[in-house]
Amino acid sequence: MTFVEKMDDIFKEKWTFKSEMPIQTKMIPEMLAGKDLVSQSPTGTGKTLAYVLPLLHLVDGTKKQTQALIVVPSQELAMQITDVIRDWIKGTAITVAPLIGGANVKRQIENLKKKPTIVVGTPGRLNELAKNRKLKLFDIRHVVLDEGDILLSREHRVMIKNMISGANPDRQVVVVSATITDEIERVAAEFMDEPLRIQLAAKDIPKAGTVTHSYIETVVRDKTDLLRGLSHLEGIHALAFVNNVDQVLMKEMKLLYNKAPIVVLHADMRSQERQEALRSFRKGKASVLIATDVAARGLDITGLTHVIHVDVPYTIEQYLHRSGRTGRAGEDGEVITLLTAHETDDYRKLTKGLRPVEKVYRHGKLQEKKQHPKRK
Repeated sequence: MTFVEKMDDIFKEKWTFKSEMPIQTKMIPEMLAGKDLVSQSPTGTGKTLAYVLPLLHLVDGTKKQTQALIVVPSQELAMQITDVIRDWIKGTAITVAPLIGGANVKRQIENLKKKPTIVVGTPGRLNELAKNRKLKLFDIRHVVLDEGDILLSREHRVMIKNMISGANPDRQVVVVSATITDEIERVAAEFMDEPLRIQLAAKDIPKAGTVTHSYIETVVRDKTDLLRGLSHLEGIHALAFVNNVDQVLMKEMKLLYNKAPIVVLHADMRSQERQEALRSFRKGKASVLIATDVAARGLDITGLTHVIHVDVPYTIEQYLHRSGRTGRAGEDGEVITLLTAHETDDYRKLTKGLRPVEKVYRHGKLQEKKQHPKRK
């Protein structure tokens, strides 16, 4: 029996599926069976619906208690998932409430008094509400950690463990991410009951586009100006990654001064500013969105033509996670790295087997660098 057949009649009446994504085929029956899961699948492969749909089947909207908790690392991802759930629960008794930092906490407490069936939130705000006994953790029987590698990193690990230990002893815990390291899996196993490991690679995903990996040799001081040039390429719609907030702020100041069509996203921005930046980028008013890994994690941004590594990532997992943002849904994409001499060795390790192409940006165009024949 497929997951569509398992859904309540109201869902079957409202939605029609042409086919399931591989991660949905694997996750949904196991979640419906109540198993704990550690699930890994590339970015943009349907992980959200893979846990949302069975959750909607497992909770009971007629009970006035919060039964499911979805924890995510960013405000934008929390609102994005909340909107997905709202689309699916129309006409049902199930309710959902977002609990995110930066929003009015008094309003969130009032919403919690109404006992929403599902809450979606960020770690800091959820922990605050739980400590103040506004969020009743004991009633929660289903916990999902979306972008689990970030949530179980050292920064959030203790907070997440405390929340899960406060949930109902018979709870189900599901961890999903595009990258799951051995360390994260070991940490997850500490509060899970014989978790089932589900792992899909890019080759397991149908209709993937062709992704070209390329690099432009430069020096550190020229990276910002090079990014400005790339932002003016015809048809570009790119997500550019830097490794820290300070660099985001510096590039924002310089690029906006030079009237580059860019917006930025980082954790220090107010919620309204973040939403406006995303709206501007999605509508095409800005051609490049500059962000840190955490700020961009899990965002649903379609139609990305390029991913730009302004700073070389620290790990292979980070490189693949960033790069997986382009080349979705059958569309082609390109991953460009702005590469300095001291980053070359790290870049070679990150792209082993990918055969990246060297390119140059010249006269407003990006083109493959011509290789001059060696002299005999």
